[in-house]
Amino acid sequence: MATEYGQGYGHGLGYPEGGLSEHGERRHRVPAVLRAPFAARSWREFGYVLLGLPISIMLFVYAVTMVSLGAGLLVTFLGVPVLAAALAGCRGFGALERTRARALLHLDVGDPEPLRTRQGGFMAWIGAVLKSGTSWRSALYAVLHFPWAVFSFTVALSLWTYGWALLTYPLWFWVFPVWAGQDGLQLFGDETHSIYLDNPFEITVTALVGLVFTLATPWIVRALTTVDRVMVHGLLGPSRLATRVVELESDRGTVVDTAAADLRRIERDLHDGAQARLVALAMDLGLAKEKLAEDPEAAARMVDEAHGEVKTALQELRDLARGIHPAVLTDRGLDAALSAVASRCAVPVEVQVDLEERPVPAIEGIAYFTVSELLQNISKHARATWASVDVWRVENRLMLQVVDNGVGGADVSAGSGLAGLAERLDAVDGILVVDSPNGGPTRVTAELPWRTV
Repeated sequence: MATEYGQGYGHGLGYPEGGLSEHGERRHRVPAVLRAPFAARSWREFGYVLLGLPISIMLFVYAVTMVSLGAGLLVTFLGVPVLAAALAGCRGFGALERTRARALLHLDVGDPEPLRTRQGGFMAWIGAVLKSGTSWRSALYAVLHFPWAVFSFTVALSLWTYGWALLTYPLWFWVFPVWAGQDGLQLFGDETHSIYLDNPFEITVTALVGLVFTLATPWIVRALTTVDRVMVHGLLGPSRLATRVVELESDRGTVVDTAAADLRRIERDLHDGAQARLVALAMDLGLAKEKLAEDPEAAARMVDEAHGEVKTALQELRDLARGIHPAVLTDRGLDAALSAVASRCAVPVEVQVDLEERPVPAIEGIAYFTVSELLQNISKHARATWASVDVWRVENRLMLQVVDNGVGGADVSAGSGLAGLAERLDAVDGILVVDSPNGGPTRVTAELPWRTV
């Protein structure tokens, strides 16, 4: 676990000249509003809107035609496979739209749950397509996205075209007197009056208006694509139920892996620690028994040494049992158990536990393990002179916070201890948040679901 503290501090402090922010992001001397018309993101979003209209027309026509045909043929058996084919096609278009959103909007949306059939065959596939919520949501997207695509295409293309045309008007206004036979761009005209943008002041004002349009258009297009993001994520992505199932499956795997790792650790500690000592103790007692008649003094020394080995083995067994689930936690709760852990920390630790009742043993054990690991990190890597542990309850959440004044630089993304701790908490719908700037202080906050007995 040395990577969390040891590799974190001091890394990234020497940034290039004006190049990076304190979070590692590149600084720009030009304000964002002036960069937006030339930014790659703006052009990607504009391209997404332009492509959206022809794709949406094709998808809308296909969905309406095929679904209507299938619904009309439901009076015969042909309607069922036609409707299934219509929905399957909509799922295919949905995959295309997710790919387009990933490429142009950089929208990280997962694929929905695949079709699941208990048995093979064409009829089983038809039933799976018709019962799949993803199929119907894809068809709904095809219908709803068409009017929105028309609106966003019209707005984006109009603003983008008018903005750049007006901004560059000083470069091409000469076209009108040379080729069109008029003084400039006509702003107003009827049978008796005509107003042309032809003098330097009017040309300058026109360019300024175009500048406003040009600067504002990327942000308007971004707002338009925000609606597309919501539609793609909500209608073409995995459902909340499917996402929750995937999370639970992942959490179950984490719990199984963690339990297996704990069992291996216990087995290793027993084999390399107490078991080895007890084997050596048995051999020493056997030798002492043989020497008892020949050399009582040597046998007494060997028995005395064996007595010390027994005490050491018992202490190792107590430490091992305390690491699994200490008796003080079961008997007296988090306050006493965390105070005992804090007393063994290398730095002074202030413990405050504000709980009117105890959570279930499983949550209580995870909370104890979390604080124990964090204090162990502080003892080994933080180079701190003090630390504090606070435990309290907020509605249906158990809150833990461990603070130290060490060197900082702890990073949960660096792997090892903090990453494993975050996975343990995530397995029970918990959260681990690490705030550890270089130079300290380090503040680690954990949230656990509150469950009472």
